[in-house]
Amino acid sequence: MHSADIHLDSPLKGLERYDGAPSAEIRSATRQAFVRLVDCCIDEKVTFLLIVGDLFDGDWKDFNTGLFFNQQMLRLKEREIRVFIVRGNHDAVNSMTKSLQLPSNVREFSASKPETIILAEHGVALHGQSYANADVQHDLSSKYPPPANGMFNIGLLHTSADGSAKEHAVYAPCAIQGLVDRGYDYWALGHVHRRQVLRSDPFVVFPGNLQGRHIRETGPKGATLVTVADRQATLDARSLDVMRWYLREVALDHAQNAQHAVDLVFASLEALRRTEAATPLAVRVRLFGATPAHRELIASSEHYATEIRARAAELEALWVEKVIVDTRAPIDIEELRRQSTPLGELLRTIAAQREDPAALDALVAELSPMQQKFAAVPADDRPPFDTASAVRDALAEVEQLLVPMLLDSGETP
Repeated sequence: MHSADIHLDSPLKGLERYDGAPSAEIRSATRQAFVRLVDCCIDEKVTFLLIVGDLFDGDWKDFNTGLFFNQQMLRLKEREIRVFIVRGNHDAVNSMTKSLQLPSNVREFSASKPETIILAEHGVALHGQSYANADVQHDLSSKYPPPANGMFNIGLLHTSADGSAKEHAVYAPCAIQGLVDRGYDYWALGHVHRRQVLRSDPFVVFPGNLQGRHIRETGPKGATLVTVADRQATLDARSLDVMRWYLREVALDHAQNAQHAVDLVFASLEALRRTEAATPLAVRVRLFGATPAHRELIASSEHYATEIRARAAELEALWVEKVIVDTRAPIDIEELRRQSTPLGELLRTIAAQREDPAALDALVAELSPMQQKFAAVPADDRPPFDTASAVRDALAEVEQLLVPMLLDSGETP
């Protein structure tokens, strides 16, 4: 079993503030997923389990994290299942001040240099190296030993590879072709939280993380069961997460008003719940499209976000983490901008502001004192107006809000 990026005891983020969210499940999700991983290893009678970096999310708050891990390892020891670990950037040797004696069935690769572990009874050679410190910026794999003759050779490497981790920081970068040229039969990678099979001959695999922890880690999560016969590997991705994150995008082009929009969102969430019937879901909803409902949605976005959450509560084990209103008015603003009218002049002024760095900086300076006064008001996750890019985005929203209002008030092109 190939696993990575377990981040044991790392909490799920984005749900705690909402009434009705499963706070106990949120706090223990990574532990529950780890228990599922151990259960799966036992059920499948695996020969060994690989944990390729970031078993822990950093130094433990107390020893309970380590004790829990050891308890699960003892379950595997009872079934004579061995465990091999390399440390990654989150649990590098110099990042962890607490430690426990590991059970005898668990072996951690050295952080001082690459090493090879031979499992002669299984015809397997494991090659790997742990992180000595969190910021490894050189190619660890370049020093890995040559493959052992007559063995199924597996490389364990916590790495960003060669651009496969665009959403992750770069650690131990390497070229995929360099891994292939090493001559191993299987590369067990870690660090990238999205499952990817980078090569199939030989296999170069990111299993993804075990449990999604926030909205940037969407979809099924788990580990990869690897079966080897005659030195040929076959893969079986196993979903082991206990709560799943989704981004649900709902087109509102045909919504006639905000209430119709809420109904369309609920129908979309119902469909998702039917598709993912067995797993609790945390969903971010993004509303988009040119719709007559735009003005209502923008003007009372928090009200309709609350209504969407209330409707979603009718669905079993589904929580709406956030609602993003990214709609626009069904109006040709560019055509209006070209007209010789007061509205056209206003739109041209807004466009000029958006493209003028000095004007944007002046707006940031003007808005800063106002924002400080409202700092104590609970935020709706909107980025603060403290950069030119944030103000530029806000001007686009203002434009979409103002135009329908001015047209309704009698302004004509």
